Amino acid sequence: MKSFRTELQMKSSSIKIRHNTPVMTVGSCFADSIGKRFSNNKFIISANPFGTLFNPVSIHNVLRYVLHNELPQPSTYLENQGIWSNYEFHSSLSEENKSVLEKKITNIIGTTHHFLKETDTLIITYGTAKVYTLTNTGEAVANCHKMPAGNFTSCILSPEQIAESFNILFEELRRWKPGLRIILTISPVRHIKDTLEMNSLSKSALRWACHAITEHCPGVEYFPAYEMMMDDLRDYRFYDEDMIHPSSVAIDYIWGKFSDTYFDLPTKSLMKQWQEVLTALQHRPFHPKSMVHKTFLNETLRKLEELKPLIPVEEEIAHIQSQLHKTA
Repeated sequence: MKSFRTELQMKSSSIKIRHNTPVMTVGSCFADSIGKRFSNNKFIISANPFGTLFNPVSIHNVLRYVLHNELPQPSTYLENQGIWSNYEFHSSLSEENKSVLEKKITNIIGTTHHFLKETDTLIITYGTAKVYTLTNTGEAVANCHKMPAGNFTSCILSPEQIAESFNILFEELRRWKPGLRIILTISPVRHIKDTLEMNSLSKSALRWACHAITEHCPGVEYFPAYEMMMDDLRDYRFYDEDMIHPSSVAIDYIWGKFSDTYFDLPTKSLMKQWQEVLTALQHRPFHPKSMVHKTFLNETLRKLEELKPLIPVEEEIAHIQSQLHKTA
């Protein structure tokens, strides 16, 4: 039968991610989605520690803070309607008290700095090439935090500007951690507030920049999450209700392609084992004190003990032991 879709055929990468391979994701909401898949499968993961970041310049700036364990300038803090935020970070890091926010940001930068020291793989997801800058300083912001539009100017970064910004960060990262592998992706989420035409222009700039970067930076690869959504799935049934974000089905599909590209057979086998146990953990019995359920719990505990040397399952073991205690 003739095929009615154009499926991306992925090749296995020389970059291999295993459960003992610390991974960091940073960038657009797709970094959150993939980060959750890593977390759900018991990988060592720091998933978007600074919240959603969209434009390349802001992503690179935050990574530079982490790299050097440096704090943002005092001028980057702002107060709006009793809420303190920072122009360098997402609004999820906002607080009612400035000192509380400063402490939170200091802790996140410090924790992430130490995590990055141990990280083998960094996944960067660009969301848009559109960047907003403060009119009075020309500094790029990660988030406008609902401040008046007159405080900002905006433009679409050129591929050359994006690549140049990345190259500066890359040289610093390579000097600090020569073996770090970097995977670039472009978020499939469409930014349509400024029209579909501008979204297309923005994604094109990002894609051209990623191509230029991977051509000249060793250890940097591009994973085509954007192309999978646009050209492989290519249907509104794979979008969420807002018709902008990919659905969980689409993200699972992209995650499957990612797995085929970056996971070896032992890693996939371990993931399958864990998913079987996870299904058991989610089981809700009709008769929780029955002998049948007690046998089921003991078998699940046995499987968890087998996995314990390979992935962190201490919390799940404690939960099963608690359930067994109730059946005694």
